[in-house]
Amino acid sequence: MDRFPTTPTAPTEALKLSELIGSLSYALDLTEGQPAGHCVRSCWIGMKIARDAGMSTEQLWELYYMLLLKDVGCSSNAARICELYMTDDRLFKHDYKTVGDSLPQALSFVFKHAGMKAGMAERFRTVLTTLRDGRRTGREFIATRCQRGAEIARLLRFPERVASGIYSLDEHFNGKGAPAGLKGEAIPVYARIALLAQVVDVFHTAEGRDAALAEVRSRAGTWFDPRLVAAFERVAATDAFWNTLKSPELDQILYAMEPPEHIVAIDDDYLDDIATAFGQVVDSKSPYTSGHSSRVALYTDIIAEEMGLTPERRRWLRRGAMLHDVGKLGVSNTVLDKAGALDREEWAEVRQHAAYTESILSRIGAFAELARIAGAHHERLDGGGYPRGLKAYQIDMETRIITTADIFDAITAERPYRGAIPVPQALEMMEKTVGTAIDGRCLDALKRGLARAPD
Repeated sequence: MDRFPTTPTAPTEALKLSELIGSLSYALDLTEGQPAGHCVRSCWIGMKIARDAGMSTEQLWELYYMLLLKDVGCSSNAARICELYMTDDRLFKHDYKTVGDSLPQALSFVFKHAGMKAGMAERFRTVLTTLRDGRRTGREFIATRCQRGAEIARLLRFPERVASGIYSLDEHFNGKGAPAGLKGEAIPVYARIALLAQVVDVFHTAEGRDAALAEVRSRAGTWFDPRLVAAFERVAATDAFWNTLKSPELDQILYAMEPPEHIVAIDDDYLDDIATAFGQVVDSKSPYTSGHSSRVALYTDIIAEEMGLTPERRRWLRRGAMLHDVGKLGVSNTVLDKAGALDREEWAEVRQHAAYTESILSRIGAFAELARIAGAHHERLDGGGYPRGLKAYQIDMETRIITTADIFDAITAERPYRGAIPVPQALEMMEKTVGTAIDGRCLDALKRGLARAPD
């Protein structure tokens, strides 16, 4: 597809904030190792509890987005988890959500995960280190995640109460949580509701209704506010509650629950901020991808300008470039940060990220074209790319632009297996793939744009 489309991009009026954030929350489920829809289900549970508790419409609106974004800081500790525990960060996080205050539970978790990717001797040392330092390092992980989550919420323009709720998500009612050891009503109420809703969903999804109820009751007064547990028991007393929680239509049910008195309009500037924020979530997952999404967006814009795209289409494409790697949140850091060659299973996991990107973005109705463009950034003109093995005539020019920008940044940035490669050498390397991986017109446009850029 050599020509740029003449039809305009989807207007921002077609976008709803609830659909946009709710759809992007599926990326957060990936990085937490949770079944798809965890944040959406947690939000629906939390909103039912809050309505029973008599919250105002303003509080309901703030809680709604706090719940959808509760895990927005979770990518920031993934690399550190892999480094310290020598394990798969997504499996680690998935199972960590099931661990309560029981010592046998905690020990079982340690022995299951510590050193999982290491040899026997190294695994033994990792287990001992985890048993010795686990509480301290666990609090550090939580603090990192909570601080970063609060920062992202502010970047997304949400009120401070939303940021505070995210920051305090792991506080426990008895004061033994993290990061600040807050107790009782000193814990923001949004955080108290979110932690309860999260545990309900984790245990209900894994083991069913009875397990969720039993877990909530066992933690009342220690992890959870007893009054909120009582509210949950009231709303969960009917089969309708549990049937809706399992409904394939839950996304649409939840989006309709956003308090209409506080609907926020999405203009182009806000949409740019949202794309930037989620690009930062992606880039926080690995020290080797820090700033990658922003740089790919910049190089994409340089190429697009040189190739004559309209300002509106360039802005639209920058968002796609900013979000092109959102699917990498579903790839373990044991793979992303591996210094050596990937084995067949690891390579298959990496390749899956492009399909994840398209799947996540396509949940947003107005992003249908952008999802296809961004999700195809690893396709090759010779048909040897992924996820679909498209041929040249099937690959849009906008995708070719992002692909060129992505390859350029991948070569010129530091990677776990090598240092950064100088720009002239990188361009020479890319020249050798023109016609197979890279469109020569895009590469020429990149060269012209770089030549005009200030030193």
